[in-house]
Amino acid sequence: MAEQTVQGPDPRDGLVYDMSDDLRTAVEVALATDRPLLLSGDPGSGKSSLAPYHARRNGMRYYEHVITSRTRATDLLWTFDSVRRLADAQAHRGRLNDGDYVVPGALWWALAPESARSRGGLLSPAHHRDPSERFLHREERPSGAVVLIDEIDKADPDLPNSLLVPLASHEFTVGETGTLVRREVDAGPPLIVITTNGERDLPQAFVRRCVTFTLPGPTHEGLVRIARLHLRHEKRKISDSVHELVVALADELMRARETAGLGHQRRPSTAEYLDALRACLTLGITPGDPRWLLLRSLTLAKPAEAGR
Repeated sequence: MAEQTVQGPDPRDGLVYDMSDDLRTAVEVALATDRPLLLSGDPGSGKSSLAPYHARRNGMRYYEHVITSRTRATDLLWTFDSVRRLADAQAHRGRLNDGDYVVPGALWWALAPESARSRGGLLSPAHHRDPSERFLHREERPSGAVVLIDEIDKADPDLPNSLLVPLASHEFTVGETGTLVRREVDAGPPLIVITTNGERDLPQAFVRRCVTFTLPGPTHEGLVRIARLHLRHEKRKISDSVHELVVALADELMRARETAGLGHQRRPSTAEYLDALRACLTLGITPGDPRWLLLRSLTLAKPAEAGR
């Protein structure tokens, strides 16, 4: 009988991650040098999942900001709620304090959580509640912070260079109020993980100030190991038939990657392998099922044009 999976495809909960020794060393070097860790690699290779995993494993606060083409460097530090301020001014609510409309961003929370927590003012409590509280669910006070700056290559080319000073000095000044924000002693040194899919070259000055690491493509052995990690986390029994399915899908993915360049197909990733596995387990699809080839085309052998 088909079984239901118990977690979504991209939970970002930091509970499951297959961390290589080389990647662990890269994290240690980033922490030792107090530099951001710039992760590159194919989409779906696990770049974004490292940060929440490291945070949960080490009891650290966790923050993230997903970059878009409209993201400004200041969005990672703070935003200013000009709409609310204008509404309050039009309502003649007396003399307004610009500081009441400043909303701390991910880097502010990571560097100076006590300062960020005090910036509530007239804003709703959600604006000055530590976002990491929803991640850890712990009573004890966590040590240090992890920040994920995801897909920085999607940003305007000026954004990475605009982050050089706050990332290096761990301080910045809020433009609307002139407030100087510095890393608090009790906050601990943050691990800043920055991911790139290589869609746009990053400024050399920015890359030079990062510890860089490229996640390798999937291997057959690695796929099987990752699948077993996820299945154990989901408390699913790994029977002989399930193991055979795990191996068969790993075979299919490696074949699909080998032939991707010949038939105008994109190279499938570990994330798509897990999608195929979840679909098979949920729908009861096995290698001998008539739906097997269709499943392969739906999850693994995707045409390159589909991503354009």
